[in-house]
Amino acid sequence: MSYFVTGGTGFIGRFLIERLAKRKGTIYVLVRRGSKQKYKDLLERTGLSADRLVAINGDLSKPRLGISTKDMTTLKGSVKHFYHLAAIYDLKADTASQEIANVQGTKNAIAAAEAMSAKCFHLASSIAAAGLYRGTFREDMFEEAKGLDHAYFRTKHVSEGLVRNECKIPYRIYRPAMVVGDSKTGEIDKIDGPYYFFKLLQKLRNRIPQWVPLIGVEGGQMNIVPVDYVADAMDFLSHKAGLDGRCFHLVNPESQQVGEVLNIFSQAAHAPRFALRIDMRMFAFIPASILNLLKGLPPVRRIINAILADYHIPQDAVSFMNMPTRFDTRDTLKALKGSGISPPALEDYAHKIWDYWERNLDPDLFKDRSLRGNVKDKVIVITGASSGIGKAAAFKLASAGAKVVLVARSLEKLEETQKEIADKGGTSYAYSCDVSDLESCDKLVATLLENHGKVDVLVNNAGRSIRRSLELTFDRFHDFERTMQLNYFGAIRLIMGLAPSMLERKAGHVINISSIAVIVGTSPRFSAYAASKSALDAFSRSAAAEFSDRNIAFTTINMPLVRTPMIGPTSIYNSVPTLSPDEAADMICDAIIRRPKRIATGLGITMQVLNAIMPKAVEIIMNTVFRTFPDSSAAKGDGEENKTEVSSEQMALAAVLKGIHV
Repeated sequence: MSYFVTGGTGFIGRFLIERLAKRKGTIYVLVRRGSKQKYKDLLERTGLSADRLVAINGDLSKPRLGISTKDMTTLKGSVKHFYHLAAIYDLKADTASQEIANVQGTKNAIAAAEAMSAKCFHLASSIAAAGLYRGTFREDMFEEAKGLDHAYFRTKHVSEGLVRNECKIPYRIYRPAMVVGDSKTGEIDKIDGPYYFFKLLQKLRNRIPQWVPLIGVEGGQMNIVPVDYVADAMDFLSHKAGLDGRCFHLVNPESQQVGEVLNIFSQAAHAPRFALRIDMRMFAFIPASILNLLKGLPPVRRIINAILADYHIPQDAVSFMNMPTRFDTRDTLKALKGSGISPPALEDYAHKIWDYWERNLDPDLFKDRSLRGNVKDKVIVITGASSGIGKAAAFKLASAGAKVVLVARSLEKLEETQKEIADKGGTSYAYSCDVSDLESCDKLVATLLENHGKVDVLVNNAGRSIRRSLELTFDRFHDFERTMQLNYFGAIRLIMGLAPSMLERKAGHVINISSIAVIVGTSPRFSAYAASKSALDAFSRSAAAEFSDRNIAFTTINMPLVRTPMIGPTSIYNSVPTLSPDEAADMICDAIIRRPKRIATGLGITMQVLNAIMPKAVEIIMNTVFRTFPDSSAAKGDGEENKTEVSSEQMALAAVLKGIHV
C-alpha cells in the first residue's frame, strides 16, 4: 500500500506524514524543484529513507501536477490513498494566487489521482467552505454555504465542489477549523488565525499590570484545533472502512467566541484579561451605510491602518471577528469513537501555543535591533558634539558604522573628537557652527546638503541650561532670550532647513534632547531652560503630526540630570545621583533604533502622572526641593562657586528625585 501527498512539506502535511510513516508502504510526496531543501528537512524529521519517502517532482499549477510520464508510470496502480493538502491557507494572499493554488491546484490533483488510479482521494478542505453561514453548518451540508465573497472562502468552497462533482474515484473530505500549533509542543511555522492578535496581547502585557481589567469585544465564533488533532483524525478516518463520500468537521465541538479565546490566550501570556466584553450586535441599529462612510473617511482609515500595522494584524482578520457559523461534529465524533482521538480544550494547551510563538515566531524576533543594523552608512548629525552627551553618542554611532557629522562652535575640540573616532576606525566629519546664530545654522544646512547629499538623523543636542531662581532673574531677561535662541530657535532652524530634503526622500528622523523638567511639569530655578525645551517639544509634536504620512519621525528624549560640563558651575551636583554621558548616549542610540515618540525615565513618567492627577501635591514637593537646594554662587553673582558640604536632607531628597534638576 502506497500513499501520495501534495503539500507534504507544509504544516499539516509534515504532521500527517509522521503518522503515515508508522504504517506500512511507500510515501510519495509532491515536491517543487525549488523546495528540495524542504524535502530533505522532511526526511530528517521523519527519519525515513529516500526509498520510503520518495520525492516526486511537480507543480500544483500544472496539468496532472506536472508529474513526468516516467513517474506517473511508477505511481499508476500503486497508490491507495491520495492526500491533497497543498493549498493557500492565508487570509493575506491575493485572489489570483488563491485561485491558482486552491481551485486550479485541486483540479490538477484530481486529474493526477485519476491518472495514477488512486483508490481514494482525500481532500483537506476547510470550514471556510461554509462561508458566512448563519447558524449550525452540518457535515452533510455544502450548497447551503453563504457569504462567499472573500477569495479564501470562495476558493475553498469551489475546490471542495470540484471533488464532490468531478472526482471519478472515491473521496473523503476533511474540514479543519483554524489550525494552531501542536498541543504538546506548540510547534507551528506560520502566523494565522488567533496568532494575529498575539502581538496586541504581548504589548498589553508589557504596558498594563495583569490585574487591571480591560474592556474588549465579544466577537463571533472562533473555532480552534491543534495540528496534532487534525493529523491524528485524518490518519485514522482515511484508513477506516466505509466512510467514502463523507465529509468530516475536524473542529472543536465546543465553539468559542473571539472574546473568550482572547482571554484564554491572555491568561497564557500573563496579560490583563478583558473583563467586560461588548457584543458588537449592540451597534446593529446603526445603518451599514453610515458605518461604511465613517470607516471610509481618510483620517479614520489611516488610524485603523496604523493600529493594525503596529500590531501586525491584517485587515481581513478583523473582518472575520464576527464569524456567525457553528459546526456540527456528530458524524466525525461517531467515526472517531473508540480511537481515543478527540480535540483537547484550548485552555489546556494555550500556554504551549503562546510560548512557542513568543520564542520562535514573534515578528520582533526578526527585526534588526542592533545599532549597526540601524545606523550603518547613515548620515547622523549631532550638535553639541565636542563634549558630554554629544561626544559620547558620536563615539557609539561611529563605531557602529554611521557617518557621524560633528557640530559645535569649537572646531579645535571637534577635530580632537574626530581624531579619536578615526583612531577607533570610525568615520566622522567636523563642522563649526554656533547653533544660537541663525545665519550660522543656515550655512551649516547648505554645507551638509552639498557635501553629504542628505541627512538621515538630526540630533538636536546642543543646549544651554541656566539654574537661577526667578527672584534673581527679574533684571536678567536675557537669560530667557539666550536659552530660547539656542534651545529653541537654533534647533528649529536646523529642522526647517533639513526638512525639505527629508520630505522629498520620505525618510528622516529628528531627535530632540529635552529635559525631564518638561514632563515633570514644574522645575524651580530652571524656568528659562524648561520653557525653551517645552517650546521645542510643542513644535516637534506639531511637525510630527504634519509629517506623519511622509515617514519623518520625531523623538523627544526627556533627559534626566547628566554629568556634563553644563552642570559644572553648580558644585552641589557633584554629590547628587546623575546619569553618565555614556548612559545618556545609550538613550540616543535606542531612539535611533526604535524611533519612538518619546523616551523618558520611570521617575519622569511617574512625576508626569502625579502632576496630572495631583498638581498641587507636585507643586508642594517641588517647592520643598526649591527651598532645600539654594541658588549657586554663580547664579547669585558672587563669583566662583564655593564648595559646600551637602546636608543629609539634601542627599536624601536628591536620591529620591534622582535625575530631576534640583
